[in-house]
Amino acid sequence: MDLLDEVRTLIIRHAAGQRGHSRQVIDGVQVSKLDEPTEPTAGVAEPSVAIVASGIKRTVLNGVAYEYRAGQFLVASLDLPVIGQALKASREEPFAVVSIRLDPVEIAPLLLEAPARPPQYGGLVVSDATTDLLDPVVRLLRIADRPDDVRVLAAGIRREALWRLLTGEQGALVRQIGLADGMLAHISTAIRWIRRHHNEPLLVADLAELAGMSPSTFHRHFRAATSMTPIQFQKEIRLQEARVLLRTQALTAAEVAYQIGYTSPAHFTRAYRKAFSKTPSEDRTPG
Repeated sequence: MDLLDEVRTLIIRHAAGQRGHSRQVIDGVQVSKLDEPTEPTAGVAEPSVAIVASGIKRTVLNGVAYEYRAGQFLVASLDLPVIGQALKASREEPFAVVSIRLDPVEIAPLLLEAPARPPQYGGLVVSDATTDLLDPVVRLLRIADRPDDVRVLAAGIRREALWRLLTGEQGALVRQIGLADGMLAHISTAIRWIRRHHNEPLLVADLAELAGMSPSTFHRHFRAATSMTPIQFQKEIRLQEARVLLRTQALTAAEVAYQIGYTSPAHFTRAYRKAFSKTPSEDRTPG
């Protein structure tokens, strides 16, 4: 059995019987399995690497699609509003993926030993998974159901996996995640503010000051990192929150519009229809 096949087998084993077919097996390590394709689903991609062992997935960021399949991985460098969809999945050949959180605190100590590289920025990137990366991933999954091994060995194996990412094709981007005073860290500060205050008016000048940049520099770096402007980012976060509210709360479309920060329900309806191909009323759960 080669490494990718073993990753697939271990994901399926660890995900078996889990509601939603997803499970955190070790702190910061999650496995997911799907037996059928899914509809496009909005969510927020957090800094992580997602390695696909079987099946195909598409993740869309601001209209740009990133498709990745067995033997490939997706790196998300920031909290980003995305739309995800499993394209290929069946009982015989499920979509199987293992995701590892990319924590700046864990990456930072490795930067002293990692080779220097020109800065690279981007919200999402896709690459092929090398044997050097798959090897520590397999070992993490092997010990996931052995608590004593996890306690003693997991941190070291995670460190090895992060090192393989740092020294691999996407090392320049992963390096930026670990830089406390790097551009991504400053953009992350702004993104956290937008997520917490998405229903409030947004002034780019204030965000730029929060990030420690001039407005023009902030706008340029924000767009380079997220593929969208701060205003577009806020809009995506608002619409995702609106969809959750419509499907979980007994609220009218107008009530949702005001709750997420829109001053015009008509404007909200147009934006919602453009994003999800349905009006808020059509997408609302009856009740």
